[in-house]
Amino acid sequence: MRLECLSAVELAKLIKKGEVSCTEVIRYFADRISSRNAGINAFVYTKIDEALAEAALLEKALLRGIDPGPLCGVPVALKDFLPSRKGWTNSHGGVKALMREDPEDSMFFKAASAAGAIAVGKTNAPAFAFRGTTDNKLYGPTSTPFNTEYNSGGSSGGSAAAVADGLIMIGEGSDGGGSLRIPAAWCGCFGYKASVGTIPSICRPDAWMATHPYCHNGAITKTVEDSAVMLNYMAQYAPRDPLSLDLGKRDFTKLMLRPIKDWKIAFTPDFGIFPVDNQIVSIVSGAARKLELAGAKVDEVSFNFKHTAVEYAELWCRSISIDTSLDLEFWKREGLDLVGDHREELPEEFIYWNEKAFNSSVLDYRLFNDMRTEMFDQLQNVFDEYDILISPVTICSPVKNAKDHNTRGPLSMNGVEVEPLIGFCETFMPNFTGHPAASVPCGTDSLGLPVGMQLIGRRFRDEDVFAAAHACEQIMPWNYEVPLSRKL
Repeated sequence: MRLECLSAVELAKLIKKGEVSCTEVIRYFADRISSRNAGINAFVYTKIDEALAEAALLEKALLRGIDPGPLCGVPVALKDFLPSRKGWTNSHGGVKALMREDPEDSMFFKAASAAGAIAVGKTNAPAFAFRGTTDNKLYGPTSTPFNTEYNSGGSSGGSAAAVADGLIMIGEGSDGGGSLRIPAAWCGCFGYKASVGTIPSICRPDAWMATHPYCHNGAITKTVEDSAVMLNYMAQYAPRDPLSLDLGKRDFTKLMLRPIKDWKIAFTPDFGIFPVDNQIVSIVSGAARKLELAGAKVDEVSFNFKHTAVEYAELWCRSISIDTSLDLEFWKREGLDLVGDHREELPEEFIYWNEKAFNSSVLDYRLFNDMRTEMFDQLQNVFDEYDILISPVTICSPVKNAKDHNTRGPLSMNGVEVEPLIGFCETFMPNFTGHPAASVPCGTDSLGLPVGMQLIGRRFRDEDVFAAAHACEQIMPWNYEVPLSRKL
């Protein structure tokens, strides 16, 4: 039986029926990691012995008639960026000098464990998750399984590649500008970023540090249902998160089944500012139109942004660096001069933007809020009339891995300048505004590389995005079997 060709929910059902045991599942996927990981570089380390011990405990629970949850025995991976499991280690995205023991569990790990899943290791990410590709000086690049010469996308690229190649069923991601959606698009997976306040984000000493732009914990999955299960466990009220909302208990596995008949859906290829590869426009626009088969009405809409895509992308680079620049300063005062003593471990772009952020003026931050307000108003203008907004996830297909461990996006597209860290992605606006957004597989390009379609919903209407994503899955089901063309 090819377990890697099942969804997480399907695998858990087989385990509960006794058709395969939890330990057999972990050994099966451990073998796949051992034989296949070198080709894509998704995992930075594994904890198979711990996973087998947890699997044995789940088997005993099942024998006692206890239901461990809808993801019983399902192998998952954690992201090697911020702390995600107490006692394990993280490198802040491949920065050797920052290798530390995790002091706490992430919301993803808490939710996955509560649902019965088993963590088997940690996956690759770029330094400080500061780009839309996955590459770093310590571990190197992660590739999409569809062609290992090309990058997986980022910053949750290790998790997306591991899911796509059938090394695990669900991968942890974080999303401050598209880090769930970008790698999901380039690896043919489903990636979901929740609406602000839906998933707790408890930060200290600054409780508001994950708000400029909004940063989210989340999951990369094979199916919409797998993601809905994870959100059922991750979405909750947390009084220590100042933005957390008490929206009541919602079952997204049921809400995703709502029909989208008579919904009004807006489509934009470029938000009026992004230079997009013609092939990407054709694939995504064609996929968007297919939602009319579910009874929705799809209109192309226009925007009136005052700044260029490069200016907005640079705004993201500066604003996401506010807290990391402070971290660099505080670490320096404590004796760790990361830039001075470990510069070779960091991308030069990261150093540049952190210096810009640290030396910004009050007027710079006023401009930041003005531009963020403009993004918010432009999106709200659409949602005054439409239920869902669709766009490409990225303006281009996956880029080739660089040889210098500094893989970036394109510098230009269609003769127009592109900011190479995040400017090739149409994903960062919902992080500035707090709208929920997802990446849905919608086809492949001429090289057979995956293309992702972005679905953006009204703020606090996560269930709408799931309903639209499920409709996409029914109309144009993506093949979530492992790419068979990848040679070992």
